[in-house]
Amino acid sequence: MKILLDFLPIVVFFIAYKMFDIYVATAVAIVASVVQVGFTWWKTRKLEGMQLATLAIIVFFGGATLLLEDEMFIKWKPTVVNWLFGIAFLVSQFVGKKTLVEHAMGANIQLPHSIWTRLNLSWVVFFISLGFANLYVMYNFDTDTWVNFKLFGMLGLTIAFVVAQGLYLGRHIKDPEPKGGE
Repeated sequence: MKILLDFLPIVVFFIAYKMFDIYVATAVAIVASVVQVGFTWWKTRKLEGMQLATLAIIVFFGGATLLLEDEMFIKWKPTVVNWLFGIAFLVSQFVGKKTLVEHAMGANIQLPHSIWTRLNLSWVVFFISLGFANLYVMYNFDTDTWVNFKLFGMLGLTIAFVVAQGLYLGRHIKDPEPKGGE
């Protein structure tokens, strides 16, 4: 359910763009993001810092797109969000006892600190690279291609990265020792 909610603004942006234009799509994405964060608050009575940062970025860049009638602002949004995620993951290497990856998965998986560090750094590289990929597409292709890349390309790259990370994790996860007479 949470993953569907996380992709809501991207999907409604895509649909609104295909039906109307970049400006309607931007307005719809802003509204969807506000609804998404509002629903999360209503359901859990808490919000993560990155949720609020992402909302602020869509409101800022989307608002600038609409006010200035310049689609470049909304095109910059994925790069800024991905770079902020990359920076947050990088900072977690040095602040606190656990990296962000370990905070997210540590309750379910036991790994040595060095593996958590490598996984976390791989997310840093992934997010920074995804930001650069967005810049490449937005400056070298038309808006239709960029919108398709934003949904399908970024989603596909993320899925491929998560699968690769799962394969990497599989090499380091040890089966639990059987207890007593089992």
